[in-house]
Amino acid sequence: MSEKKNGKGKMSVSRRSVLKGSAAAAGAAIGSGALTGFPTIWAQNIKNVTLRSVGSGVTHIPPYKAMAEEDLGFKLEFTVLDFIAIRTRGITQPRSFDMFEPTYNDFKKIWPTGNFQAVDSTRLKHWDEAIDLYKGPGKIWPDARYGEGQNPSTVQYTSAKDGKDLVKAGTSKWLTSVPSQHNADTLGYRPDLVGRKLDTWAELINPEWRNKVALQIFPEIAMMDLAMALEGAGKMTYVDKGNMTKAEIDKTFDFLFALKEQNHFRAFWTGFMESVNLMVSGEVVLQSMWSPAVTVARSMGVPAVYADLKEGYRSWTIGYMIPKHLSGIELDATYAFFDWLYEGRAGSLFARQGYYMPTPNRTKDFLSADEYGFWYEGKAASGDILDPGGNVLDRAGAVRDGGSYKNRMGNVAVWNSEFDEQTYLVDKWNKFQAG
Repeated sequence: MSEKKNGKGKMSVSRRSVLKGSAAAAGAAIGSGALTGFPTIWAQNIKNVTLRSVGSGVTHIPPYKAMAEEDLGFKLEFTVLDFIAIRTRGITQPRSFDMFEPTYNDFKKIWPTGNFQAVDSTRLKHWDEAIDLYKGPGKIWPDARYGEGQNPSTVQYTSAKDGKDLVKAGTSKWLTSVPSQHNADTLGYRPDLVGRKLDTWAELINPEWRNKVALQIFPEIAMMDLAMALEGAGKMTYVDKGNMTKAEIDKTFDFLFALKEQNHFRAFWTGFMESVNLMVSGEVVLQSMWSPAVTVARSMGVPAVYADLKEGYRSWTIGYMIPKHLSGIELDATYAFFDWLYEGRAGSLFARQGYYMPTPNRTKDFLSADEYGFWYEGKAASGDILDPGGNVLDRAGAVRDGGSYKNRMGNVAVWNSEFDEQTYLVDKWNKFQAG
């Protein structure tokens, strides 16, 4: 992609070309002595840098790695783990990576370890353009739902470069992470197998789907999905579905054990490819699911739907942390990666699997008008819609499940969270799984 059409039909040079040109120009200037004090990132030895990144299988994908290496000129080494293993790696082996992309709901466990250095927001070229979800308001739009549970803004800031605390959003220049992607999660289902449109979380516990339902293995996420279903069915109400009390946990487990005895659940999955296989095979017809899993299933010709449910969405975000040991040219390379991340090209890649990045206006520059209309505006596609691998995902006339960015991210019922009673929850969950 060396050039692209903008919204007015004219050709414009992509930011990728600008990045590469700027790098070359800066390198030449350094070599000639014309510039002093320029970051070492563009020095001649940048080609020798390799950044080791730990993240999940839904983000650490080959096209992303190839794109970043092409634009930035240094190497990336990806280690793909599930989110539980990512958290464990960050706590126990912080010197085994240079970049680290956990979920925000794990920050309260990871950040206080002191294994990480804060990100200086004044060094981020595009931080001012990032959406307000990660700043003081905690909402992308003024009329959006703030959501129960752990709003991302509440774990976004710390007091100093070596801080272990979490402070009020916007009161410091120091960030715990550079937010990378966010999305609104819901239930995935097979319309060809269920025979009708599903519009409520209550379907997750509907006996009509007995032995054809799957949940995620992560206890707090599974419990929030069940809470959405139980509230939707009028069986329970919660003060905060993202931070249940012991009494609420106990009562939710009463329902969970009853469902298990009825063989309601076919599986509890750990990785998104497991959920893809369950959906594609028809082994399950309804399950807790991630957007890329639905994308993959549909690109394989399976009519999976990511439901727009009337109670709202369970949402999440992830972001890159910097380990404390990183310094010198590797640290400079990391900040260059962060600037590139917000330039828009990476955003367009992940938009095609249904994810959003914090600078949507820049993502827009790397999508066609039809793609942006489909992924962000809830408009019907006028042509083929492709996934990140270039496979046809939807045809002309299709509308994205859940519609527009604002409809989805403006309707967050609860954020993925760690409960105050997490130890109690995990103990009960382990007994449930073993029982």
